[in-house]
Amino acid sequence: MEFYMTSKRFLIPCLILMVMSACGEYNSGSYGGGQDDIGRKIDSLLSIMTLDEKIGQMTLYTSDMDQTGAFLRPEYIEDIRAGRVGSIFNAYGAEYTRYLQEMAVEETRLGIPLLFGYDVVHGHRTIFPVPLAETASWDIDMMRLTAEVAAREAAAEGLHWTFAPMVDIARDARWGRIVEGSGEDAYLSSLIAAAKVEGFQGNSLYDLHTVAACVKHFAAYGAAQAGRDYHSVDMSDRMLREVYLPPFKAAIDAGVVSIMTAFNDLNGIPATANSYLFQDILRDEWGFDGFVVTDYTAIMELLYHGVAEDAHHASELALNAGIDMSMQDGFYHQTLADLVEQGRVTEAQIDRAVAYILRVKFRLGLFDDPYRYSDVEREKAEVMTPENLEIARDMARKSIVLLKNDDQLLPISESVRNIAVIGPMADNQRDLIGSWSAAGDWTKSVSLLDGLKNRMPDVNFIYAEGASIDGESRDGFSAAVAAANRADLVILAIGEAYWMSGEAASKVDISLPGVQKELAMELHKTGKPIVAVLMNGRPLTINWIDENIPAILETWFLGTTAGDAIADVLYGDYNPSGKLPVTFPRHVGQIPIYYNMRNTGRPFEEHNKFTSKYLDAPNEPLYVFGYGLSYTTFDYSPVTLSSQEMRPDGSLEARITVSNTGSYEGEEVVQLYIHDKVASVARPVRELKGFQKINLVPGESKEVVFTITNEDLKFYRADMTFGSEPGEFTVYIGGNSRDTQSAEFTLRD
Repeated sequence: MEFYMTSKRFLIPCLILMVMSACGEYNSGSYGGGQDDIGRKIDSLLSIMTLDEKIGQMTLYTSDMDQTGAFLRPEYIEDIRAGRVGSIFNAYGAEYTRYLQEMAVEETRLGIPLLFGYDVVHGHRTIFPVPLAETASWDIDMMRLTAEVAAREAAAEGLHWTFAPMVDIARDARWGRIVEGSGEDAYLSSLIAAAKVEGFQGNSLYDLHTVAACVKHFAAYGAAQAGRDYHSVDMSDRMLREVYLPPFKAAIDAGVVSIMTAFNDLNGIPATANSYLFQDILRDEWGFDGFVVTDYTAIMELLYHGVAEDAHHASELALNAGIDMSMQDGFYHQTLADLVEQGRVTEAQIDRAVAYILRVKFRLGLFDDPYRYSDVEREKAEVMTPENLEIARDMARKSIVLLKNDDQLLPISESVRNIAVIGPMADNQRDLIGSWSAAGDWTKSVSLLDGLKNRMPDVNFIYAEGASIDGESRDGFSAAVAAANRADLVILAIGEAYWMSGEAASKVDISLPGVQKELAMELHKTGKPIVAVLMNGRPLTINWIDENIPAILETWFLGTTAGDAIADVLYGDYNPSGKLPVTFPRHVGQIPIYYNMRNTGRPFEEHNKFTSKYLDAPNEPLYVFGYGLSYTTFDYSPVTLSSQEMRPDGSLEARITVSNTGSYEGEEVVQLYIHDKVASVARPVRELKGFQKINLVPGESKEVVFTITNEDLKFYRADMTFGSEPGEFTVYIGGNSRDTQSAEFTLRD
């Protein structure tokens, strides 16, 4: 173990060698480090650390920013120099991180390097589409690539660790953090969770272009009651394990090295004090060997949950639950030494927590060279390169969903020379990069108006804001109507501000804010063809828009290259292929609404009041999960199965032929769903079990083959064992969760 420093370069190796020699036959793993070479180094280091130094490794504090740039509070600088803090978040930049690292390495007794973390959620400097938007691409390889690029940029600016991916399943559009995840489906979210971990962490954390990932928020945070952020969650163990936990398990199987606690309580026990989650499931069942960090001040919040009497009690609960690192509240820093002295926690528990943290620092190579990530020249070479921006543009194109296209209004013909571009999102840069946009600079993002001008510099684009995003003024309506009257086509850019989704951004009204709907109604009166371009971080209730506007593009918040990507789609340079990863309700009263509900004992019948339905609205959503149109059309043949029977140790193939029956080359996401018709537990009406994204030229057909195995049929049975049951199953294949072809087979004993 070699520390790359001047005055202390040989101190730690010598001390550890002395300790190991004095111990005679070395007892590997005695402090939780493990049996491998890193584990032995960890155990040696732990044996010469004081209790306060160990607690320091369990403490995470923030850096701050002001008009002059990044700075650290004086008390935190003192803590670093005293070895009382092991990690810093919100500090980035090669020079700044080196400055802080030098304090830890040069001015503390042991010189243990700091770990620098940051919320690199959908890009670092180059901002990619928000995660919900990326999910709409259904392109797992591209999502892995955007994480890889984000990691390269973050690592080049001195960062070691990202607080991503967020894998919380969200079935409630009122919840603002739906924008940060992958939607409502556990299967799709699990694939993305694994891909993001692989993208961030690469093949080796020692690679300078990778960062440690942190999967969050464990667990069930996305099921907050009433969609209100931080609210309670009460659910069955079956629901937890079948829907909310699989993406976390996928991230762990992919090798994620850290996990973050959720803010919510689960069945009355706050996640940060929940040993069922962090000991029974995470450590004992899943064998997780990374470290657990709280979310911001979550140990302190145990006081407000009403489960802890004071700071000491809160820290005791958290450590006993298996929480290794405290973010920002300083409770571990303030209380753990006292708790050890009082016998309420043991130093062995602290050693285990510190060992998990140190292992990540070793794997990142920080003990070989603490400054290896703080390279100014590499920073200049890696950040916002033309290659990174092109990847961002491609990801943005793939994330756009075509919701409606009556009379093939899109793509826009290049012969259209006068186009009105109207709405608060039309000449907007700030909102395009969305929430959690890391170190992204919104002034470098491409607005829709600029993207259109870049694509068609000779077209007369007539701009009018019309209205603000959430204001009540209608003063701009007349100018907008005048612009529309002078044009042959109207592009109406409407939606939400970036801050309307994300953390602490729950809403009871998910319709278009302000007077944007009224603006659309006024423009509709002109009789001009209108293309609505939506920019938002959650599903919106847009019934009037759907009923009256002939073409609708869902573009979410697409990041730095948003305007260019939208123009690519509007003009047909890219044929939209996105599919919704979340259901769009007709009314907020339908929420929670998702495709894989159970059938109930009284399934819907239109003319029977005493069935499961509303008196004042249909059951069906506005747009179903998996929905998305193309500029071309696709035809699906009937499904054929290789056999009508399958045994648990066997498999069968489901085949379908997809044909491009339109005039454009296009991609289609072919989706496989399965329904277990009779089981010991009522099963969802259908569940996504596979998909393939194919490209077809006009007139081309392609056979798509899915292999179904017993793994696709397993669930938590009545006795909570996990497995399949013999019986009949229906296979559905189609372009969304509703419009499908089907076939049936039987699983035999």
